[in-house]
Amino acid sequence: MSDLTKNVKPLDDFNWDEFENGTSAGVSKEELDKAYDETLNKVADHQVVEGTVISVDKKEVVVNIGYKSDGIIPASEFRYNPDLKIGDKVEVYVESAEDKKGQLILSHKKARMSKSWDKVNEALEADAIIQGYIKCRTKGGMIVDVFGIEAFLPGSQIDVHPIRDYDQFVGKTMEFKVVKINQEFRNVVVSHKALIEQEIEAQKKEIIGKLEKGQILEGTVKNITSYGVFVDLGGVDGLIHITDLSWGRVDDPHKVVELDQKINVVILDFDDEKRRIALGLKQLTPHPWDALDADLKVGDHVKGKVVVIADYGAFVEIQPGVEGLIHVSEMSWSQHLRSAQEFLKVGDDVEAVILTLDRDERKMSLGIKQLREDPWEAIDSVYLWSSRRVLTA
Repeated sequence: MSDLTKNVKPLDDFNWDEFENGTSAGVSKEELDKAYDETLNKVADHQVVEGTVISVDKKEVVVNIGYKSDGIIPASEFRYNPDLKIGDKVEVYVESAEDKKGQLILSHKKARMSKSWDKVNEALEADAIIQGYIKCRTKGGMIVDVFGIEAFLPGSQIDVHPIRDYDQFVGKTMEFKVVKINQEFRNVVVSHKALIEQEIEAQKKEIIGKLEKGQILEGTVKNITSYGVFVDLGGVDGLIHITDLSWGRVDDPHKVVELDQKINVVILDFDDEKRRIALGLKQLTPHPWDALDADLKVGDHVKGKVVVIADYGAFVEIQPGVEGLIHVSEMSWSQHLRSAQEFLKVGDDVEAVILTLDRDERKMSLGIKQLREDPWEAIDSVYLWSSRRVLTA
């Protein structure tokens, strides 16, 4: 029998008057309260303690820290850990051992915050992989909950491929690396892209080591720019310059290929050190000059469209990839043109005469003034007719 209960009287002999006056069986109410309190953990406000999860639902997590009441914490504070379950040990911050209602007030978020900066710095120094919860979009990227800290995930650091739909990542728990910390402003930058770059780098070395000029590979269109198209060759990117997309002139690469389209390309050149790979698409088809009508000769008439205008002349495409130059001097017999723009414009359909044709050099010069008679060839007859008319008069 304990010291606390050895003097307790049988229930029939219990003196309720003594109990109401604050004493019972020789033990005061204060002594009972003290004995009860001694069975509980000593908890002080504003300290971090370890607790045990005793209940989990969508809205709340109940945590027991060995105090006379349990603490209720919003489930949102644990969303970084979707696998939380009953029996797990968690750290909590005691905001108040007893509020006005006698309720224990705990915060898991503040407990994490008290140690989060140490963890973040350790992760940066160790180049460690950490987990984070993507909370929302922001200008230029995403906000990620890492150890309770709101870290910034730049859009360029989400994946090695360009991201067109940022919203698909909101609400996801992903792995990251800490890449930058500003201690003064308490800013943290994380990257998911860094996790896969090492693996991709190994893949690149392997792929580039097997490349040969003239090799034909299948790839996927990854990005389209004004100057060319980037193609994913299965872990390494190559560039098709705009001039290598088609034998004909291309003003917009989007007119030739589409994003995510699978295409065959040929290796034109590559640089092992800089990891640059030059690709070609037009080289997979015969050169248009090789398919030019074998009977075509100087003096023949051809039709085409003006594709480029310069001061010295206009380039006319008579079939895709085959162009001829109309020099400004070959545009008119009578007009003294200072530039080709005074006579033609891009998009004009024209008929011209072949003046020179070099199949080996793939060059052709054209003229349009030759479609009309040279006025100087008829000058004598015109002058003679005019003279006779004057004499007759």
